Amino acid sequence: MKRLIAPLAAPMMLALSLTGCGLRPLYAGGAAGPVASTLAHVEVAPIEGKAGWLVANALRDRLSASGTPQYRLEIKLDDQISGLGVSRDNSVTRERRTLRARYQLIDLAHGTTVLDATAGSDSGIDVVGSEYATIAAENTALERLSGIIADQIVSRLALYADRTPPAAR
Repeated sequence: MKRLIAPLAAPMMLALSLTGCGLRPLYAGGAAGPVASTLAHVEVAPIEGKAGWLVANALRDRLSASGTPQYRLEIKLDDQISGLGVSRDNSVTRERRTLRARYQLIDLAHGTTVLDATAGSDSGIDVVGSEYATIAAENTALERLSGIIADQIVSRLALYADRTPPAAR
């Protein structure tokens, strides 16, 4: 009998200890919850350039805005490509593409900035003999970085919506 109880005791103790850890789902309440309903009322202001177009589209896909906007998300991007690896003939063999975003969430009712933050990521690119392949790799890196930036921004907006009382929003 003791042999049957001993293997079950450790998992049961672990399960009981996790119930008091204070974790709770960020998107509790589904589409009607405070986080999802706040995100649904965020409009994305136009962002300059190709990177801006990609980030704005990725954000619109993730936010699923509907109804009258209560917030406007304004973003300024910094997109840089720099050479890293250099061969003996001084040609670049590796590049680093960095995409940084400074974003502000503006409450449209009061015209105040309620959130001011940054997001960023970078990607390495191999420079090969084919110029077409290098440009394609740079574009693919930009698309991937745009999605990463959008994910970071939406995560931060969700935390803002979760941590800010409804009266303060």
